Amino acid sequence: MFIKVGVDTIPPMTLSAGRLVLAAIMLTVFAMYGRDSVPMTLKIWGVCLFIGLFGNALPYTLISWGELRIESGLAAILMGIVPITTAVLAHLFAHDEPLTVRRLLGICVGFAGIIILVGWQSLTGLHTDVPYELAVLLGALCYAVTNIFVRRHVYIPGRVLAAGSTLAGAFIMLPMALAYERPWSLSPSFESLGAMIMLGLLPTAVAALIYLRLIKATGATFVSQVNYLVPVLGVVWGMALLAERPSWRALAALTLILLGIALVNRRRRTK
Repeated sequence: MFIKVGVDTIPPMTLSAGRLVLAAIMLTVFAMYGRDSVPMTLKIWGVCLFIGLFGNALPYTLISWGELRIESGLAAILMGIVPITTAVLAHLFAHDEPLTVRRLLGICVGFAGIIILVGWQSLTGLHTDVPYELAVLLGALCYAVTNIFVRRHVYIPGRVLAAGSTLAGAFIMLPMALAYERPWSLSPSFESLGAMIMLGLLPTAVAALIYLRLIKATGATFVSQVNYLVPVLGVVWGMALLAERPSWRALAALTLILLGIALVNRRRRTK
């Protein structure tokens, strides 16, 4: 929702740079307040640079650019490849997250919930704006790769990793925005500026801390299921703020998505 409002008067690279700068400032202060130093070794900065590029800069920009043309429902379906791709990559590169039949079933059930929620009609627009659709898919793939990469580097304190990766992302995006979009010449609306601030503080800064804690505790495959909850929360916001009433389709979709997540995260009982 905030991305859609933001790109109305703020170009994608500037929007990404703005949210990353705000998040970097907030997370750096938070890390220093918690007596964690900003990463200084080359190894940690290398990790932060990878996450800043593939977990922040690239997907933020690609998805924002894609949403210039495609509908949010189609974007939700395209983002559904994140749990699927993450599960396959985790099976190959994370020894403790095998792709079992139960996990595969859970992923499929969750994806079915997305289809039910947004409706098959969202797929009718597929292939009409191929470059924009590919941009969202590539952004989703970046998230999947980042999930596995972060899982392999959970030894770094979460606050340090969050601050370092957003700083790295800001250093990547800010020069690009200045060079290609000339943000000083823009006339952004109050709504778009507010959306950029909200994107920086909540879905970027606060979400980074939650994401890093969860991926350490539950694994990459489980965390990737958040992409199935995005459109569900859109329905919830519509109920809370716009007095909308959920249809049977929305309730059925929510049931399937939660069931799918439960199947993915269910642990086998040990004697």
